[in-house]
Amino acid sequence: MGLEIRKLTTEDGRDVYEMLQEMPADENGFLNSANGKTFGEYREWLKGAAESAEQVGVKDGWMVPQTTFWLYEDGRPMGFGKVRHFLTDALREDGGNVGYAIRPDARGRGLGTRFLSLLIDAARGIGIGRILLTVQNHNTPSIRAALANGGKIEKITGDKHYIWIEPPKP
Repeated sequence: MGLEIRKLTTEDGRDVYEMLQEMPADENGFLNSANGKTFGEYREWLKGAAESAEQVGVKDGWMVPQTTFWLYEDGRPMGFGKVRHFLTDALREDGGNVGYAIRPDARGRGLGTRFLSLLIDAARGIGIGRILLTVQNHNTPSIRAALANGGKIEKITGDKHYIWIEPPKP
């Protein structure tokens, strides 16, 4: 099985658009703000997401730079992930550095665990030394994926697991 991640570009096409329409706008705390957009609106959304990866510092008091990635399996987009370049106090409580989702018809095959591994590598490439995932308690597949990728649970609250991953040095 050929898995790869690709960084979002403003030229991403209909295959990615269709995947984003299949994925909920908010699922387990992962936001897909492209859901429900027309194809033209999606093209504008791509521009904003690409600009976010190049952003410096905090914008509008809360938005940090983030890079968006697609997971492809044998040429078909299967997942959507985001890597935040650094954390604010608010993101340490709700959000973390990495978030991802797998398209509904591809779940239950271990793609999330492998996608997270690739996102960890991408985060290391951005210069992130320690990665936080905040995972809702009921999202056991993502908790298992984080632990399988070397995650250590720092704390569990009434609604979230706080899991830190220290990427291995190259």
